[in-house]
Amino acid sequence: MALGPGLTLADARARVPDLIVQDHDAAADADWLDRLADRCVRFTPMVAADPPDGLLLDVTGCAHLFGDEENLTAMITTWLGEMGMAMRCARASTAEAAHALARFHRGKVSDEGIAIRSLPVAALELDAESDLGLRRAGLKTVGAVAQRPRAAIAARFGAASVLALERLLGEAEGPLNPRYAEPPLILERRFAEPIANTDYGLRVLRELMEEAAVQLAEKDQGGRAFEAVFTRSDGLVQRLQIETGLPIRDSDAVIRLFDEKMETLTDPLDPGFGFDSVRLSISKTEALSPSQKHLEGEKPGESDIAALIDRLSVRLGRQRVQRLQPHDTHIPEKDQIARPSIEVSGNRLWPIPKTGEPPARPLHLFDPPERITVLAAVPDGPPHRFTWRRKAHDVLRYEGPERIASEWWQSKGDPLGENRLTRDYYRIEDASGHRYWVFRHGLYGREKNDPDWYLHGLFA
Repeated sequence: MALGPGLTLADARARVPDLIVQDHDAAADADWLDRLADRCVRFTPMVAADPPDGLLLDVTGCAHLFGDEENLTAMITTWLGEMGMAMRCARASTAEAAHALARFHRGKVSDEGIAIRSLPVAALELDAESDLGLRRAGLKTVGAVAQRPRAAIAARFGAASVLALERLLGEAEGPLNPRYAEPPLILERRFAEPIANTDYGLRVLRELMEEAAVQLAEKDQGGRAFEAVFTRSDGLVQRLQIETGLPIRDSDAVIRLFDEKMETLTDPLDPGFGFDSVRLSISKTEALSPSQKHLEGEKPGESDIAALIDRLSVRLGRQRVQRLQPHDTHIPEKDQIARPSIEVSGNRLWPIPKTGEPPARPLHLFDPPERITVLAAVPDGPPHRFTWRRKAHDVLRYEGPERIASEWWQSKGDPLGENRLTRDYYRIEDASGHRYWVFRHGLYGREKNDPDWYLHGLFA
């Protein structure tokens, strides 16, 4: 007896006593769908996953490479069948129409418009209440819904139902969201017979990079993000990705970075039964004007430092090599942020103190600030004595206060208002000549009755 969707487990086992049952693993299904989408790039670069069990391929401009659309469809069906996959395939002028025909239409499509209008209203994929309401109103097919005034449909079932209908009929745009955006520059080499030599595949990659360097030079551009894709004959896709801090088009430098990347792989690049193709994609480009190399005896320039950072980032990981950058905020502990050096394109100037003026900020900041005990003549006055790490310090000189307000617009989720308190900062010097940066957290009598004191930094 046949089994079908919606059948209970008890009924299924009653029909097939030896039935093998496995728990549904949604994460594994999603991972397998993503892997299938990656492999379908061999047919077209415009591939999108259609969860939970569908794929959308935009074959515009690609079908002639495989003969025609009929041959391409047969090739995809055979390819998936060899992996043990059962599928239903449909072609249409829009992604929504192809999705609906594959899931709800049976038989050959001779006229797309007629086939779409004959589909059940379930093809609109509305919420359960709207779907039931349409069927109760006697609108059981897409064509029946399309004959009704759009304003009446929107008023009763919502604007989303009209949008779904228009997208299905091709009257409204529903752009495909591909898994991989088309990079500015793609070069690919396909082989008549699979190559089972990794070194030869890498030589082909070098040749592709040399061709890309010529094209980039013609546009006065350099690449900052490179991806090498090795497609095996069994469908496995192996990817190598590198990034650079500055735009480059030197093929030797790029290949060296790919070599560094390969050394970090836990699983080496394995050709298996051979590579069908090698593709080089440059997904991020920037302007790069011709430059003169530094003369002998000169100090290394910015490009030499960038090359070192690129190699370290590839070998250690992009998050392991970071650079401090100025941040536009008046909160002292937030005025610099650590970012991956590979993402920093150009140096931002740090503020330069005035000549002869003492530094306004200490060289060393505590994160978080350390609490201290302070004695003051008046509650809202400067400190006269403070205790830090169980040691008392007498204050001989002070400067301030420098009042710094909070970022009140970013204080959500702070019911006690601790992050909204004002800070009064003092630069102080104790009897030993050491200089400190302290602040009172909260305005006395207005924001807090007994403000706390903190030591935030040490001057040299």
